[in-house]
Amino acid sequence: MNHAIRTGLLVSGLGLASLLALPGMASAQPRPPAAMQETMDIGDEPGRVSGEEATITDGPYARQMVLFRSNEAPGTVVIHSAERFLYVVQGNGRALRYGIGVGREGFTWSGQVQVSRKAEWPDWRPPPEMLQRQPYLPRFMAGGPGNPMGARALYLGSTVFRIHGTNQPETIGQAISSGCFRLANGDIADLYDRVPIGTKVIIRHKATL
Repeated sequence: MNHAIRTGLLVSGLGLASLLALPGMASAQPRPPAAMQETMDIGDEPGRVSGEEATITDGPYARQMVLFRSNEAPGTVVIHSAERFLYVVQGNGRALRYGIGVGREGFTWSGQVQVSRKAEWPDWRPPPEMLQRQPYLPRFMAGGPGNPMGARALYLGSTVFRIHGTNQPETIGQAISSGCFRLANGDIADLYDRVPIGTKVIIRHKATL
C-alpha cells in the first residue's frame, strides 16, 4: 500500500483476482461511454473483508479540509477524477476533500447529476456484461463487510454509477473501476452522513482553469 490505512482487514479464502475548482461548469447531462455497463472491476474481490472503520489516515488521500474556490452552493459534491479527489463544498473558499478511486481508461465520464438514492451496506448484483467476462462471480451478494460495494452507496441519478465504499482501500488513488467512484469504508460512511438525497454532484475529469 502506498498510503497508511487503518484497516483491520481480513483476507477471506475466496481470493478472487483482483486545489482549485473554478466556476463556469455547464449543466451538462452525464455522457458515459456506451461501453460503461459495469459497476465493478475485474480487480474486485468478493469475500475480502474490510470493516466500516477502514480509513485513509495519511498522505494526500486522507480526508481533510482544503482551500477550494467555487461558486457552487455549500453541500455540493464536486469530483475531479483525474486528480482522484471528491470535494464537498463548505463555502468561504473551503471544501472537505476525500481521496477516491475512479474509472480506468475508457471508463471515465463527466456531467451533472443528483444523489437519487442512498443505501447502507448495499447488495451487489454484477451486471450481465461482467458475468460474461467473469462467470465465477456470484449472481448476487448481500450487503456486508465482504461485499465489494463497501459500507455505503450514493446512487447517481438514473445512471448505473455510484459513489460507494470498497473492501480494497489500497485502491484509493487508482483508476480501477468501471465508472463508479470508491472511497475507503470509513470515508464513505462519513460522506454518507453529510450528503442528503437530492444533492447536486458535478463530475469533472480534471480541474478547469
